[in-house]
Amino acid sequence: MAMIAAIIGRILIAVLFVLAGIMKIADPSGITQTLEASNFPGSLALPIGIFEVVAGLLLAIGLMTRLTSILLFGFTIITILIAHNDFLDPMQGQMALKNLAIAGGLLMVFAYGQTRGTLDHIRSRDKTHDAELRAARAEGRAEGAEHRVNGDRPRI
Repeated sequence: MAMIAAIIGRILIAVLFVLAGIMKIADPSGITQTLEASNFPGSLALPIGIFEVVAGLLLAIGLMTRLTSILLFGFTIITILIAHNDFLDPMQGQMALKNLAIAGGLLMVFAYGQTRGTLDHIRSRDKTHDAELRAARAEGRAEGAEHRVNGDRPRI
């Protein structure tokens, strides 16, 4: 049950970034104004949108989960400091708290992101299986060579 909850949680966090990135790509004017008001170039709007979409998709499918989650964590904290830093404004304070909660969720994904249900886990499991097969084959070849040297017949 915990694995299912972790997968659903990871996907829900990812959806947030994918949709936010798509909106930034489709209409970059809002993020451009926010960036320029914070003395950052407005031309960063499109790369930010692309980053959010790509990172969100990687998180959703569970590929490079730990790296993606820590990058999105840093991005979310930077967003608080740049875009939602007027904590006396109730709306900005709420947005900062929302982003802080998302950052906490991303740290949980970082901590437990290598669980079953991710492509990372499947790839790791396959590598382990392949290594075990190679070791068993090498052991079998060594045993067969030993029998040939000693003139023994292999046991069946």
